[in-house]
Amino acid sequence: MKRNDDARGAIVQRDKETFAVAPRIPCGVVTPQQLRKIADVAEKYNCAALKITSAARIALVGLQEQDIDHVMAELQMTPGAAIGLCVRSIKACPGTTFCKRGQQDSLGVGMKLDELYHGMELPGKMKIGVSGCPNQCAETGFKDLGLVGTPKGWRVYVGGAGGGSPRISELVTEGLSDDDAMDFAAKIIDYFKANAKKHERMGKLIDRLGLDALKQAVGITDCCCGCGEA
Repeated sequence: MKRNDDARGAIVQRDKETFAVAPRIPCGVVTPQQLRKIADVAEKYNCAALKITSAARIALVGLQEQDIDHVMAELQMTPGAAIGLCVRSIKACPGTTFCKRGQQDSLGVGMKLDELYHGMELPGKMKIGVSGCPNQCAETGFKDLGLVGTPKGWRVYVGGAGGGSPRISELVTEGLSDDDAMDFAAKIIDYFKANAKKHERMGKLIDRLGLDALKQAVGITDCCCGCGEA
C-alpha cells in the first residue's frame, strides 16, 4: 500500500501512486544555484512538473515513492511545511528591500518569522503573511496572522482564511515597529496555541471566543478613537 502524506512533506497525488515535494524556500527567495539544483534533480528523477505554489515554494511533482529520500538529500534543502497542524508558510512581498511601493521591511521581518515559526506544531494550521504596504501582495487579508506595512509602522491582522469558508482578517493593532510587531506575533501565536481546539483555524477561534478576548490576552486596549493602540 502506498504511503500517504508524511513527515518528509511528500504529498500523494491524484493518481494515488506518485508524490510531490516542496522544499523550504523562506519567503520565496531562492538562489540561482538552488534553481539549477532543483532543475537537475527534477530531470534526473523524471518529475512530471515543477509547480510554483501559492506559498512561494517550488513543488517537484510526480515522484516515485522510493525516490523521495534521494531527491531531498540531493537537493540539500529541508522540506517545506506543506502538510500537518503547524505554521505552514510565511509569505512575504519584496517590501522596502526591492519594491518602490514598500513602506516597511516585509522581507526582513518575514525572514525572521520564517526562522522562528516555520513548521511549528500548533492545534490547527496557520498561514502568515507579511506585506510591505497596504496593497497586500502577500495576500495578508486571507492569512491567519498578517502584518501590513504603512508609513507609521505595522498593522497586525488576525483570522483570515480562504478555503470553503473564506474569512477576511481583522485589525488588532497598528503603528508598530519591527520589534514590536515581532513581539505581537509571538503573543498571538502563543494565544492560539493555548486556546485553539484541534484543527481549528485562527478565524474560527475568534468566532468562538471573540476578538476582544484575543486583544485582552495580548495586551491591547482600544483607545477612544478605536485605533486599537495599547
